Amino acid sequence: MRFWLSLFVAALSLITSAQAQRLPSNVRPTHYALAITPDLKAATFAGEENIDLTLDAPATEITLNAAEITFTSVRAAGQVAGVSLDDAKEQATFTFEHALPAGPVTLRIRYTGILNDKLRGFYLSKTQQRSYGVTQFEPTDARRAFPSFDEPAMKATFDIELVLDEGDTAISNTQIVSDTQFGSEKHRVKFATTPRMSTYLVAFLVGEFACSTGRADGVPIRACSTPDKVKYTKYAVDAAQYILHYYNQYFGIPYPMPKLDMVALPDFEAGAMENFGCITYRETDLLVDSKNGSVPAKKNVAEVVAHEMAHQWFGDMVTMQWWDNLWLNEGFATWMEKKPLAAWHPEWNMQQERAAELNETLNYDSDSATRPIRATANTPDEINEMFDGIAYGKAGAVLAMVEHYVGPEVFRQGVHNYLAAHLYGNATAEDFWTAQTEVSHQPVDRIMESFINQPGVPLLRFTDKAMDAPRSRFYLSPLTMRAALAEQVQRWDVPTCLKGVAADLCRVMEPDGANNTIPSPFFFANSGATGYYRATYSQQQYSSILQLLETRFSPAERMLFLGEREALMRAGLIQLSDYLNLLRMVKKDDSAAVLETAAGGILGVDARIVSDEDRARLQAWICMQYRPVYDALGKPSKHDSFEKQSLRATLFGLLGFAGDKEIIAEANGFMDQLFRGKLSIDPAMTGTALAIAARNGDPSLYEKIRKASQIVRDPGLKTDFLHTLARFTNPALVEATLKYAISGEVRTQDSWVLLAILLSRPETHAQTWAFIQENWKQVQATLTESSGARIVSAVGSFCTQDERTQVEHFFAEHKVDASERTLKKSLESIDACIALRKSQQSELSRWLGTNAN
Repeated sequence: MRFWLSLFVAALSLITSAQAQRLPSNVRPTHYALAITPDLKAATFAGEENIDLTLDAPATEITLNAAEITFTSVRAAGQVAGVSLDDAKEQATFTFEHALPAGPVTLRIRYTGILNDKLRGFYLSKTQQRSYGVTQFEPTDARRAFPSFDEPAMKATFDIELVLDEGDTAISNTQIVSDTQFGSEKHRVKFATTPRMSTYLVAFLVGEFACSTGRADGVPIRACSTPDKVKYTKYAVDAAQYILHYYNQYFGIPYPMPKLDMVALPDFEAGAMENFGCITYRETDLLVDSKNGSVPAKKNVAEVVAHEMAHQWFGDMVTMQWWDNLWLNEGFATWMEKKPLAAWHPEWNMQQERAAELNETLNYDSDSATRPIRATANTPDEINEMFDGIAYGKAGAVLAMVEHYVGPEVFRQGVHNYLAAHLYGNATAEDFWTAQTEVSHQPVDRIMESFINQPGVPLLRFTDKAMDAPRSRFYLSPLTMRAALAEQVQRWDVPTCLKGVAADLCRVMEPDGANNTIPSPFFFANSGATGYYRATYSQQQYSSILQLLETRFSPAERMLFLGEREALMRAGLIQLSDYLNLLRMVKKDDSAAVLETAAGGILGVDARIVSDEDRARLQAWICMQYRPVYDALGKPSKHDSFEKQSLRATLFGLLGFAGDKEIIAEANGFMDQLFRGKLSIDPAMTGTALAIAARNGDPSLYEKIRKASQIVRDPGLKTDFLHTLARFTNPALVEATLKYAISGEVRTQDSWVLLAILLSRPETHAQTWAFIQENWKQVQATLTESSGARIVSAVGSFCTQDERTQVEHFFAEHKVDASERTLKKSLESIDACIALRKSQQSELSRWLGTNAN
């Protein structure tokens, strides 16, 4: 009893410590008047701030958030406050000699801060021409720019002004209302008062920007960048004009801000950030050549724009109550981003992209280290770890499943009702699914609760006449999967759409086994390719699927089925030979996305299963199967459809990976043209050709690519060149890339990417891992709060017991911020790969002996 009591006391102390990082609830801010004077040369800033707030009761202390802030003075109600700092909690407490009265109070604060180099808070970004002061506050970094009640439910209005050097301009959440001289060499820029909003959505950007402009439904739109890249901003404006009108119609609520600015920043860690009315972007996610850019590059920009614009309603105007419901923001925007693009460009096949992401997310969620969509998060580290494949991918996939079940128009009405009920306020998950339940008259609340509040992926097991109750959980690890089939400890209410010969049937499969009979004839358990589950079939059902796969399944359904069979193979539920025979059957599929799914499965077999002795035979089988399919496409033409371009790029990449000599020569020829400044007929091939050429490249090519990565202005091509440095295989060139990544010459936002690519490649991961361990101090100096966890994630591609032991011991001794769960997932991924290789490697060898000759 004493042992268990001591554990309970220890756990309680941890819980109390975590919750203590939350601010007291007796203070409510209503308005911030914020004046900031940045000094870009000194990398510092000074701030003057008045915070109007309401006290629920008389108080001698007020606690708010502050980090890396030096206070000059704090006053309220005629008193000077004492200031005490708690750096661990990122809090400051103001103490007054006499109690402040209940009701309205104004805090008057003067302080200074630093423009840091960690891509968070108010930080410094640089180009060769000049420095910029820019912001990134989500989730808990507004406190680094101004003392604040830095929690999403503590909404307030903001008046922002910036005192700038001559020649500097500024952009913030609202429009400029005045720009006046301030002293002899500065000017003061004031912005209009914002609506009520959370601190993490505030933005102010200082420097020199150039913009393209547009307008939609009366709202002025700008896409801005550093002046040298302004020619790449036009496409984003075109996308935003279409998307804003689409969202106005879909939500039934007009865009809530007086203007929309989208700004590409030279240094930016995330893809983009949905600051209210002032969205910030990594350059590659906003800037693209509208004339010569590839369709995938334009599609990427449009998709990121659509994601961040969806947040303007769902996240900014109506905000989650706390970070445990982050999925309400990110899951919704991930789901929503596909809708306007599907209407704007039907040829982009957004439903197929949704299916590819669903396969990826189901795999991400299929381990014991995963978490529920809604999980406890109180400390900054816990909150930062919430920004993962669950908050984005799983939450978005569950919303897509529910929409498919209740119907798109019913779901849209539920979204409208939810937003209309909470305008400029905060809401919870229950608020959202209650709105959907009321409008649909379906058990959306039960469905959402079962998927939001428990981790993992349901496994539906079908017999010829019925389905077992959805109580089994699917795991990618063969060992864990066997134990899970015996336990059946989880229960889901699963909206399941069965694909029948005559018609589809959608119903909620319940954990008590009720309503689980199936119609006859039925041949696929995921009509529409939106169900968040994996499924197994009887032999008769599987035979029917194979007969109808190419004629009765949509491309998205074929993709999901292929991904499901790969997952079942990795879990030990089907044989590798059956999976490879299935891939061979679809090699001539006319959908590029289906073929890309198959190619990904083949590359997975190479990475996880094949022995060094059998790798040449696997590559020979790839060339034998897919070279004729590639040749049948013919030469590229400017009249090729996006689908045909995508097919060619997928096959080109697969054959180049397999060492096809003609493909390698073609890639080298492509490089020669590129370095001579000649644009390809098919720009979508650029990245793939670079990777193939680099895989077989020499020091001369390496140096050309390194120099190009430094001087090319097109952000997409610049990134392609930089990432290609991690595709070389020669050990000396790998060493050069590793040293370059941590040299300080590569932007912090990019350096971790080179390390992660090298860690994930079988040919280079051992050398990279040794280098990281030997040079950890220098590596760690380049990492930010987010990128460290990405390095920990990348080692999950390892596949030997010795490497697993090294990873566990190394990161036990060298802690990485916000990566506790990531490390658990990586270790489990290594375990699963070891078990898979042990169980399937000999079978692969036998299969290749029969099929690769």
